[in-house]
Amino acid sequence: MPGPVTILGGFLITSSRAEVHPSWGVRVAGGKIAAIGPNEELLAAPDRGEVIDARDAIISPGFINGHMHMYGILSHGISVKNAPAGFYSFLEDFWWPQVENRLDHNLVATTTAWACVEMIASGITTFCDILEAPAAIPGALEVEAGIVRRAGLRAILSFEACERISQENGELGLKENAGFIRACQGDPLVKGLMSVHTTFTCSPEFLIRASELARELGSDLHMHLSESPYEPQYCRQTYGKRPVEVYRDLNILGAHILASQGVDLAAGEIELLAASGARLVHMPLSNCEVGGGIAPVPQLLAAGVPLGLGTDGYINNFFEVMRGAFLIHKANMKSPQVMPARTVFGLATDMGARALGEPELGRLEPDCPADLITIKADTPTPINAENIFDQIILFRNPGDVVDVMVNGKFLQREGRLLTLEAAKVKAETRDAALAFWR
Repeated sequence: MPGPVTILGGFLITSSRAEVHPSWGVRVAGGKIAAIGPNEELLAAPDRGEVIDARDAIISPGFINGHMHMYGILSHGISVKNAPAGFYSFLEDFWWPQVENRLDHNLVATTTAWACVEMIASGITTFCDILEAPAAIPGALEVEAGIVRRAGLRAILSFEACERISQENGELGLKENAGFIRACQGDPLVKGLMSVHTTFTCSPEFLIRASELARELGSDLHMHLSESPYEPQYCRQTYGKRPVEVYRDLNILGAHILASQGVDLAAGEIELLAASGARLVHMPLSNCEVGGGIAPVPQLLAAGVPLGLGTDGYINNFFEVMRGAFLIHKANMKSPQVMPARTVFGLATDMGARALGEPELGRLEPDCPADLITIKADTPTPINAENIFDQIILFRNPGDVVDVMVNGKFLQREGRLLTLEAAKVKAETRDAALAFWR
């Protein structure tokens, strides 16, 4: 474990809900935040250790990417001869046959490495990944984990089990998750998660089995939920009810549920999610890309559903994703007061951490894990405690992220990636994508 480090800041953001502190910094020791306070007090402390001068920067909690598909890198820029006509067509005619079904261990390793490069550059310190690769199991999660550990990121990794290939492949997916959850017990940075796809690729019996396994293992259960109108229509035709009602009636809905997307939700479903303690991650940009719609995020927040923010593996620039969440709902609700910058910042940090069931993350307070970033404060207009969240979300970019620290260890220092060889990884990814596209 690195020795004590004191980082002097121009501004310190401890969480989205706390006061912003000008001229404050942090002291890190043993992988934790040991102290926060005015720069002068931290400098005077006898146990200050190495001193890093970031008084020209903002010290912020690292960003939480609540939903990611690292293999999605392979689709960036890919040509599609016939544009899918709708959401299910996108899956059935393009995504499943041309991307997911063709993944192997080598492609999983390559895409994991480049996704980690992109996430570190974007200030992401924790992420939750859902691997969809029916031909790559068993062993695919361990392949991912090896790369992630080398990158130094904090991660929740899972395989999306479903029965669209076969019942046997679905069982193999559940086994992949269960084995990985057990294997990661005690790992300080990487953990597993039970995950399924949707009600339209999983039978009720399969969903119940996945939920029971999750409860036995002390794990959350993830599913994609109503990413478009397709799943609600399917559930009404098949079960005579909407998806959240299906999960409720299967006795699956509860505080162990981590859902993603939540685009097409009825008011009653939002109430059910809130009452159950289920959590949800919002993907503002990828929901647009697949024509799914705009999630009722303001309504979910008002109901008290814990919410996070995710890239979905589509655009991994987290500043762009935050901007999307900031802007899209204002346009949709025709109100500039919807989704203020501080709220969006919360989805990306402390609120997002709670949505992942990791409430100690996303905050810079004593005894919290030392997962932090520094962001250049050299904006053309002044930064102050009142506008700092707007300045970060609207006018900063990955190139403004200077330092990235996870568990007290620098992954990026003064803009230089320390844990992976970015140029080498990029070249390998390009070669793999070229062969894959052919």
